[in-house]
Amino acid sequence: MVEFLAANLVRAGLGFLAGMALGYVARRGRFCTLGAIEDAVYAKDTRRLQAWALAIGVAMAGLLALVHLADLDLARTIYVTPRVDLAGAVVGGLLFGLGMALVGTCGFGMLLRLGGGDLKALLGFLVLGISALMALRGLTGIVRVALFEPLVLDLAPAPAQTLPALLGLDGSAAIALTLAVAGGFAALALASATLRGSPKLLWTGFGIGALVAAGFAVTGVIGFDEFDTRRVESFTFVAPLGETILYAALASAYAVDFPVGATLGVIAGAFLAARVGREFYWEAPDDARELKRHVLGGFLMGTGGVAAMGCTIGQGVSGVATLSIASFAAIAAIFAGARVGLYWLVER
Repeated sequence: MVEFLAANLVRAGLGFLAGMALGYVARRGRFCTLGAIEDAVYAKDTRRLQAWALAIGVAMAGLLALVHLADLDLARTIYVTPRVDLAGAVVGGLLFGLGMALVGTCGFGMLLRLGGGDLKALLGFLVLGISALMALRGLTGIVRVALFEPLVLDLAPAPAQTLPALLGLDGSAAIALTLAVAGGFAALALASATLRGSPKLLWTGFGIGALVAAGFAVTGVIGFDEFDTRRVESFTFVAPLGETILYAALASAYAVDFPVGATLGVIAGAFLAARVGREFYWEAPDDARELKRHVLGGFLMGTGGVAAMGCTIGQGVSGVATLSIASFAAIAAIFAGARVGLYWLVER
């Protein structure tokens, strides 16, 4: 039946199913990058950070298997181009992390909260999505291009910005390096007796990583069309929120694809998880001050996330799984921005 459907519909449908699984697993397992940072800083509890590291290791191993066993073409992703926008990754990551602290979660976390009935997350969704569209093709996009395009580094003749390519490795040497890095992330997680003693977190990290790899399989293998110019991608939650808003407004003139399906799927999965866990309840902003934080935070995440080309999932798991140096820079900047934001809100 799939072969009779347009490739974009296959990707959107499978993206919805994979996103639904992602939303369910993440909400049931309390997977939240900002929450993990808060746990580590204020409670000295690193279990959620270690689960996040496990997700990276699993996604990296899964992506390696797709490349070498299913002919996935990573050159069609945004992560491995030899043109590296480190300035955008760092500045955008800092802005995204600061916005994440103001809102209390990232773009992915907004969808998880929205599935649980949080109307603040609905506001953040709209602000983040519209801000992302502005940063892609609108007024703030003009500023972004003027600021960061002159600073883009061209690493040619290196074929890509991945660690193996920059080290001149290919074939078995590149595979060995990738497996070593993936194993390092997994070992960092599994070395902790506290994480091993938390089966829900352990399986959540494994599930998130496996689903990120599945996202690449949907767009790069199952739904791949060699005549289609659509990029190969997995889960990310900045620009796709804007694409979802566009699809809601222009469905008759807008071709639905993986990002929209995945976004709606995460909300549906989070809703199911909230119902199963008896956690669904309507929640509104407490006061104008909280409302302002969500508006400003959503704007910073939408604008910064586009400059950084991803979020805590898009760069922090999907991007890092490709061993892209820009992804490592972006997620480090996101963590730094979140830490500054937490200091400003909590400690100051």
